[in-house]
Amino acid sequence: MTVQFVWPLIFLITPLPLLFYGFLPRAKGSTPQTIRMPLYVNLQTQLSGSNNNTATPRWRIWLAIIIWLLLVTAAARPQTIGKQVALPVQGRNLMLAVDISGSMQEQDMRLGDRLVSRLTAVKAVAGNFIERRVGDRLGLILFGQQAYLQAPLSFDRDTVRTLLDEAAIGLAGNETAIGDAIAVAIKRLRKQAKGNRVLILLTDGTNTAGHISPLKAAELAKDEGIRIYTIGVGADRQASGFFGRSVNLGSSIDESTLQQVAKITGGNYYRARDLRALQAIYKKLDQLEPKAKDTTFYRDVHEWYAWPLGLALLLSMLSGIFITGLFRQSAATQAEVKGAKTSAGSNSKFATNAAAASAADIISAHKESYHVS
Repeated sequence: MTVQFVWPLIFLITPLPLLFYGFLPRAKGSTPQTIRMPLYVNLQTQLSGSNNNTATPRWRIWLAIIIWLLLVTAAARPQTIGKQVALPVQGRNLMLAVDISGSMQEQDMRLGDRLVSRLTAVKAVAGNFIERRVGDRLGLILFGQQAYLQAPLSFDRDTVRTLLDEAAIGLAGNETAIGDAIAVAIKRLRKQAKGNRVLILLTDGTNTAGHISPLKAAELAKDEGIRIYTIGVGADRQASGFFGRSVNLGSSIDESTLQQVAKITGGNYYRARDLRALQAIYKKLDQLEPKAKDTTFYRDVHEWYAWPLGLALLLSMLSGIFITGLFRQSAATQAEVKGAKTSAGSNSKFATNAAAASAADIISAHKESYHVS
C-alpha cells in the first residue's frame, strides 16, 4: 500500500499567506475616525496577555497555520493505493445445465477404483472445468422435472462449483425437462453480449417433462445466437445372455434429439460412457471455447481528503466557540465593574447628602442658642 497526492503541486501555495503579509502594501493615511469599544479592547488585552491592543495572541496564529496546512493537504487529495490485482478480460458467458433427475444416481461410472453415481462423476469433472474457466462468466442450471437457476452468471467460479457440489439427486423431481432447461438458459443469456453465449447441457435421459420441447427450445436459442453443446452421460446397459455372455442393451439417452439440438445451434454432441471420456469432452470444450488470455490490472484506491478537511472545519468551529465564550465572559466582567461603580457612586452621593444635612442641623442649633441668650 502506497500513499500519493493527486495534485501535489497544490503544496506550492503553502507559503501564500506569508507572501501576502510580507509583500502586500499596507494601508496609508491617517487612522479614520472610529467608535471606541472598550469591551473589544479589554478582550484583546485578555487574549494577548498584554496591554498591547493590536497584538494577536500566539495560540491563534498557530491555530490559523494548522488550519491552513490542513486545507492545503485536503486540496491535494491524499490517496492510498492498494496492491495491483489482475482482472481477466471478460471471456464467454457460459451456462452449465446439469441433469439431477432420479436416473443420475445410477452407479456405472468408475472414479479411481470404485464405482460412483453419474452425478458424482459429473461434479468431479465439471468442477475442474469450472476452475479452468478464468475470465468467463459462469452460471449453473439444475433440472429434473423442473428447471431452475442455481447460480446466475458471474466471475465467482468458487461459488458456482460449491453450488454444483451441493446439488442433490431428485431435488428438482425424478423426470427430465430438457426443453425447460434450455429455455431458462435462453432467458439468462439473452441479456449478454452476442457472440459469446454458450450453453453446455448434460443429461442421461430423454425429455419426459416440461412445457417446451427440446427442438423448439433449440430454435429459440439459435435466434438468440446461443451455441449449445450437449453431453450424454452414462454407460450402456448390460444384460446377461445365453452361456453367460453379456448383451449390450444400449442406453436410455435420446441421442438423436441431443444431436439435433447441438446441430441447430452450431454446437456439438458428445457421448461420455465413462469418466475418462467425460474428461476428454471437457478438454475439447476448452479448445472449442477458449478462455480469455489477456488480463488488465487495477488498484484499489481510497480517498482521504475528507479527514484533513473535516479536522480543519472542526478546529475552526472550536475556535469560534472559544472566542464567543471569551466575549461573553468579558461582557459579564464589564457588567460587574459597571455595577460596582454605580453602587459606589450612590453610596458617595448618600454620604454627601447626609453630611450636608448634619451641617444644616448644627447651624440651626447655634442660631437657636444665640436667640435664647
